[in-house]
Amino acid sequence: MGIDIHALHFLRNAKNKKPLGDTITIGRQSLYVINSIVKRIVGTNRSYNDQPYCEEFLKEDFGAITVDSIDYSAYENATYVHDMNKPLPVDLRGKYDTVYDGGCLEHIYNAPQALENCSLLCRPGGQILHILPTNNFCGHGFWQFSPELFFSLYSENNGYKETEVFVADLSDTRKWYQVTAPSNGRRVNISSSTEMYVLVRTVLARTDFSHSGVLQSDYLYEWERTAHQKPQQSGPLYRIRRRLKEVPMAYEILFPLYDFLLRPRVETGLNQHNPGLTMIDLKSYL
Repeated sequence: MGIDIHALHFLRNAKNKKPLGDTITIGRQSLYVINSIVKRIVGTNRSYNDQPYCEEFLKEDFGAITVDSIDYSAYENATYVHDMNKPLPVDLRGKYDTVYDGGCLEHIYNAPQALENCSLLCRPGGQILHILPTNNFCGHGFWQFSPELFFSLYSENNGYKETEVFVADLSDTRKWYQVTAPSNGRRVNISSSTEMYVLVRTVLARTDFSHSGVLQSDYLYEWERTAHQKPQQSGPLYRIRRRLKEVPMAYEILFPLYDFLLRPRVETGLNQHNPGLTMIDLKSYL
């Protein structure tokens, strides 16, 4: 866990929108960016070469008032030792203006509880920040996170506002891609050949937030649209499947070929096969 270039830009984006104030990090965060890059991006004259963790950096150059941390173990001297698989202690609830998860929740088995704990740590009006693995991180942790989760979870109905989601290609630190919220039964599928982060910022609008009713939007759309209709099995694709199944050998050969030909091709990084993304040049955006 630590602050790399994408995380550095993401913290700048969050600071531009709301002061960090009292901040807590999920796990202690190291500073992985070399000092010359920190100076160029942040515009600081300070050196952090002798700082193993981010606390002084966030206070000195990002305006955080306090910076605490919470972790499963005391091995890195976190401020609080707590298993995020379990409900958050009452005395830690509502204490922070910024909750920063810079790559921790993917290592926690009970992800729904850990997400709820992040919101419980936050004061109403405070911000929650996530930088988590999405595509091509299989084996890094327990989970890879879809942007869809955060649009469904951090909705206005659930007590959040200003939710924005980006993906970032680890091989290209010059840009992000803003993710369009899924709507009208359309998923935002993201294909890539490189490792990708999902970057999420939301604001906790009220204390009585909810994490119930988190449903994938395209299924919800279909359920509501067809609530008073009988299920139909029709359309050209269905008819092709049915006819092919009558000839098992043809089905086994032709249908995988049909699927292969329709599947988007991605040679490097992200491209036009990802219509739900809008490219953002970080130099002009920040």
